[in-house]
Amino acid sequence: MTSEEFRKQAHSFVDWMADYIDSAEKYPVKSQVKPGEIFQSIPDQAPEKGESMDEIFQDFQKKILPGITHWQSPNFFAYFPANSSYPSVLAEMLTATLGTQCMIWETSPAAAELEEKVMNWLLRLMGFPEGFEGVIQDTASTATLAALLTAREKATKFRINEKGFNGHEDFRIYCSSETHSSIEKDVKIAGFGRRSLIKIPVDDQLRMRADLLEKAIQDDLKEGYRPLCIVATLGTTSTTSIDPLKEIGPISEKYELWLHVDAAFAGSALILPEFQWMIKGVENIDSFVFNPHKWLFTNFDCSVYFIKDAKSLIDTFEILPEYLKTKTRGQVNDYRDWGVPLGRRFRALKLWFVIRNFGVTGLQEKLRYHLKMAQDLTRIIEKHPDFEILAPVPLNTICFRFHPGKVKNKSEPDRLNQLLIETVNNTGKAYFTHTRVNDKYAIRFMIGQAHTTEEHVQQAWRLILETAEKLVR
Repeated sequence: MTSEEFRKQAHSFVDWMADYIDSAEKYPVKSQVKPGEIFQSIPDQAPEKGESMDEIFQDFQKKILPGITHWQSPNFFAYFPANSSYPSVLAEMLTATLGTQCMIWETSPAAAELEEKVMNWLLRLMGFPEGFEGVIQDTASTATLAALLTAREKATKFRINEKGFNGHEDFRIYCSSETHSSIEKDVKIAGFGRRSLIKIPVDDQLRMRADLLEKAIQDDLKEGYRPLCIVATLGTTSTTSIDPLKEIGPISEKYELWLHVDAAFAGSALILPEFQWMIKGVENIDSFVFNPHKWLFTNFDCSVYFIKDAKSLIDTFEILPEYLKTKTRGQVNDYRDWGVPLGRRFRALKLWFVIRNFGVTGLQEKLRYHLKMAQDLTRIIEKHPDFEILAPVPLNTICFRFHPGKVKNKSEPDRLNQLLIETVNNTGKAYFTHTRVNDKYAIRFMIGQAHTTEEHVQQAWRLILETAEKLVR
């Protein structure tokens, strides 16, 4: 491809991108293809000769788009969002063009220094005290793994990194029964073993019970185990319940345990002063993660990791081969020492673009709009005689179910709601996912997609009502 051809195609692609963003809601939200359909449509052999970009792009539209679930649709109410925005897309275009490898300061000074500055912006904006530092990871799963490894090494004076787990197989990590499955995965990867993860029961608000946490720690100490780390959650995946840091924090301090906070989705709400109550007890936090790529309109992947003891983080991951030694070492942040990967993308650029283009006020207005729509819909559902809310709604995820009075069989609501959600999703007009709350099948209505308006929410609710009515005729 020549420079002239690149210019022509790039202009064409940008026009298509703008049209797509403007019309994303016209596509079926959840892909309607069957398993294997896309795979079968692609040739078994790679082409011997190069093909024109026009031909390739036609196949993208004909063969790839039908297999895309449209996360940027305003009718996407599933999971948590993976939001994008115009400034973020523009920044990603520049990042791809530069092709920057940001492993150390020397390989791109601007990338390292911009990352440090944007992290400082967020720390102040979100109400964190002095003493924390930040780094961008790819996902919250990776950030939590970094927290567990750092806690492990700090507790053993870095012996496990040096000698392995000999004699150190008795650690305990604590989380609530509502904590994300990635915590269990990270515990396995970090070498602790699944049995080392102790899941603490929750209260009627689905929050970790601090009294039972302390009892579990005391019991483990009596049995000869080594309590190491507590993972608290702000905004659990099922229901966005908020663990009480004000109660958990003093326990972590009392027993000298690392306190990691997983706020992957809900952390974005901390840019709202009225939601900074969620980190009361912040003085006891050792590490904290949230994902701007969920609810702060920054393309995946961009996960912000705050840590109080950056030196221990660096000492956990640092390896210094000859080819990475530089004269600037010690004067700057070489972020390849702040996590698992050596190679790093220039993620700070898109976050910088987003914060500057929206402005703090613009970001706050957007989040408050989502929160208001969720609270308004919650009140509507609460008043409907055939629906019931199954969990508190502290943020913008509503867990509810269809339970008409005529249904008496205890197992019937589960079947009915599963059929309801499948029928709605198959229309392509909206997309919902489910969870279980107190062992009841629940529909999750997550209102956080960047382009969602009140009209989209009302349309989706009407679709649920119409579908539910047909199911029980």
